[in-house]
Amino acid sequence: MATTDSHVRVRRAPLAGRLTDYWFTVYRRTWKGSIVSSFVTPLLYVLSLGVLLGGYVRADPATLEGAPTYVAFVAPGMLAAASMQMVFGELSYNVFGRIRWQKTYHAMTASPLGVTDIVQSQVAYVLARVTLAAAVFVIVLAPFGVFASPGGAVLALLAQPLIALAFATPVFAFSAWVTSDSAFALLFRLAMLPLFLFSGAFFPIANLGPVLETVARLSPLWHGVDLTRMLTLGTVEVGPVLVHLVYLLVLGGVGYLLAVRALTRKLVR
Repeated sequence: MATTDSHVRVRRAPLAGRLTDYWFTVYRRTWKGSIVSSFVTPLLYVLSLGVLLGGYVRADPATLEGAPTYVAFVAPGMLAAASMQMVFGELSYNVFGRIRWQKTYHAMTASPLGVTDIVQSQVAYVLARVTLAAAVFVIVLAPFGVFASPGGAVLALLAQPLIALAFATPVFAFSAWVTSDSAFALLFRLAMLPLFLFSGAFFPIANLGPVLETVARLSPLWHGVDLTRMLTLGTVEVGPVLVHLVYLLVLGGVGYLLAVRALTRKLVR
């Protein structure tokens, strides 16, 4: 009887954790290719946009959402935007390729693993990658005096996996749903690039005018940028923070359901 109960518990337990060694092996073989994007790019962003370009921008906390300098304003935006960009890079061609070219997911589903295990494990892997890259970004930013307190730096870092989740599951769903890799050109040009440019990372969205400002406030990246900026500058307001957290969690949850549904349609026929 004990053996039967134990057997049932094992079968009912999530199996996504069983793929940890697989993703660790993938990262161990590919981490060198991510050095530039994860470690060098943050430093170049801060130096070029924050320090050099920021030297020509008159710092007025009233117009820069409380930031005393332009580098303090733009640095949190770049941190949140970098988290989003990593998600697009990790879950677009990689997901599509594992379905259409490498058949990796087909092999996984031939084992006791299910579709939900595959989605959960890969999203968790990407969130871990984002957290690691964000930690490096925070370390790079620290000497520039952009953090109001060490606690704010830690909270800004902890916000990055949530921001990544809001993009990870929808991007996974899109990548599992499309039938041609040419669709990713549209994804990057019509989704990622406008989000990157017009979500308040580089200038206050109030400059866009009333209509476009409203559209920008619907952007998940703007919620991530504003959340990161408040934590970084120490200008936290409970109400807006709760709105950001709920918005990002709901988007991540809806995206997860869509991702499971799209991958199920591709693998279970």
